[in-house]
Amino acid sequence: MARLKETYQNEIVSAMMKKFGYKNIMEVPKLDKIVINMGVGEAKENAKVLDSAVRDLEIISGQKAVTTKAKKSVANFKIREGMAIGCKVTLRGERMYEFADRLINLALPRVRDFRGVNPNAFDGRGNYALGIKEQLIFPEIEYDKIDKVRGMDVVFVTTAKTDEEARELLTLFNMPFAK
Repeated sequence: MARLKETYQNEIVSAMMKKFGYKNIMEVPKLDKIVINMGVGEAKENAKVLDSAVRDLEIISGQKAVTTKAKKSVANFKIREGMAIGCKVTLRGERMYEFADRLINLALPRVRDFRGVNPNAFDGRGNYALGIKEQLIFPEIEYDKIDKVRGMDVVFVTTAKTDEEARELLTLFNMPFAK
């Protein structure tokens, strides 16, 4: 847990300064926050589905999840404005580094037919989005206790200005990018 943060402060900072030629240590990009989002479309028919999704997300992140509500009414999806249709967690500080460590070293290698994560999922401003198809890859989730397999989005928000800087930062965090 704290190991990843200490590694960041020593090895990663020096490697980034060397590669990009930063003069000041404050120029070095760092991980700002990790946002985990779980969209639960079935919640419109059954509110209990959302409760189990929130419970799973809280177990995975170790932090209280917030339910998200629909911003607009969409007749085709049978969604009205203000309906609870998902949940999210924003991780910062120690919990963020601890989650990143668990995701990269424990959860991602447990994905079936895993060949690495998409190296092109950067948004142009140094943030990286990762889609996970099932919550079962996390060791905290007990197989018997889940009612349905759900996916989630994990977004790494960095202070990097470019995608190249962010890719290098996540590579130094041992993110397994596909070749």
